Amino acid sequence: MVALTRPSLSRETAIAIVAGVAAVAISYALVGRAQAFVAAPVEAFLSRTMPGALITFAITTVGSLGQELNFAMAAVFVAVAFGLLVRLSLFARTTLGGGATLLAGVTTCVLAFLLSGQPVHALLVTGGVVAIVAAGELAAAFQRGDPLSSKRRRALSTIGGAVGLAAVGYQAGRYKAPSATAEEAATLEGQTVDREVIEDRLAEAEAAEIDEERLDPLVSDHFYNVDINAVDPELDANDWELSITGTVETERTYTYDDVRRMETEHRFATLRCVGETLNGHKIDSALWTGTPVRAFIEAANPQGDCECVMLHGADGYSVQFPIDALEPGLLAYGMNGNVLPRAHGYPVRALVPGHWGEVNAKWLTEIEFLEEAVDGYWEQRGWHGTGPVVPVAKLHTEADHPDGRLLGGHAYGGTRGVSRVEVSIDGGDTWTEARLSDDLPDQDMWRQWAYTYDPPEESHTVVVRMVDDDGTIQPKEERPRFPRGPSGWVSSSY
Repeated sequence: MVALTRPSLSRETAIAIVAGVAAVAISYALVGRAQAFVAAPVEAFLSRTMPGALITFAITTVGSLGQELNFAMAAVFVAVAFGLLVRLSLFARTTLGGGATLLAGVTTCVLAFLLSGQPVHALLVTGGVVAIVAAGELAAAFQRGDPLSSKRRRALSTIGGAVGLAAVGYQAGRYKAPSATAEEAATLEGQTVDREVIEDRLAEAEAAEIDEERLDPLVSDHFYNVDINAVDPELDANDWELSITGTVETERTYTYDDVRRMETEHRFATLRCVGETLNGHKIDSALWTGTPVRAFIEAANPQGDCECVMLHGADGYSVQFPIDALEPGLLAYGMNGNVLPRAHGYPVRALVPGHWGEVNAKWLTEIEFLEEAVDGYWEQRGWHGTGPVVPVAKLHTEADHPDGRLLGGHAYGGTRGVSRVEVSIDGGDTWTEARLSDDLPDQDMWRQWAYTYDPPEESHTVVVRMVDDDGTIQPKEERPRFPRGPSGWVSSSY
């Protein structure tokens, strides 16, 4: 009778696994979620080549977690690639004799440089891999025999070592990437920046709020962030240029200083993601500082019959929509009195009033006036969120109140404005007008609403809706977020 034995992990494979994980962990520990991270280009490649149906499934099923899973998958692929190089190097030792550590170092260094583009970073990653291979080779030289218990311990120690390296690398790299959030951004300064105007406008928004601390403010504390990549571009404003191309009378190129020297405006504007749920939280507002787009369009003098434009970003993103929508827009380089954060498009992004967030391209590098319409990044994947936003009243606050129960949230109608919010506590049979925050003189800004009532003892359904400045009630019919953004009245049962 032949005894069956459980496959065991060879010493060379164990070394390769730990070395592969170490390469990725060391890279992340050094730079964090930056473009020099060895998995960044792989993640970007996956984002661009993944089928649209799969991307849509991820967005509608797991939301932002889908992008994190893509990022993790890229890291695993890269760790496997480094591990294979080490394993092949160790295999070469057994067949060709000697030089395994040197070969592992050379091949690892080449791959690390190709992925990161930074020679010093590649050498540091290589140093960690070489140290692990050398330690494994040294341990093998002093170990005699290879009992089954030793193989089992090797498997457990390999798993433990890999997990430990990944955890340490992740923790060390969490804060290593260049400043990305609004909280970390530097104060916006410059000859065309009037700090007093900025402070007055922010104070204006605070004064307009409903006196209820449980409501989210008019200027968002934390602004949502959606990108096609998990790693944001790292652009130097000194090297940045904006190209105006396509069917124009004169193609032009502007530097960051050129944009900053032009007319400056400070505008409140709300952005809403086309892929959010009906009562989701991917909608926020800020005070943006920038240059009106109209001046760039007039200087270019578009000539084509398409009357459409495509914006291009440094991250490979593109979006196409009518020139008329872009004309009242802003090229923003400031946010809430600070330099535009990296995560929100530094050094310059587009703001297109009243349109879904996907139109407001970040890391803007080119405005191309088209001869004929073409699909942008999301249109190629089945989405069609380049039109005006759908009005919505959000129900984000539900709390006990001295007068019974407090309901509240924000209402947003794009450039159509918000004239009132109505609340029904009987499922939509009767309606009562809610309190609204004061209307700011900006055409693309949400408003707070609040409503208190004495809840009945029996179960009931609360429904909220908004009415725009023309008296049009937001659409009641429910529509999923794919492909044109969610629609419907928000409700909650008690």
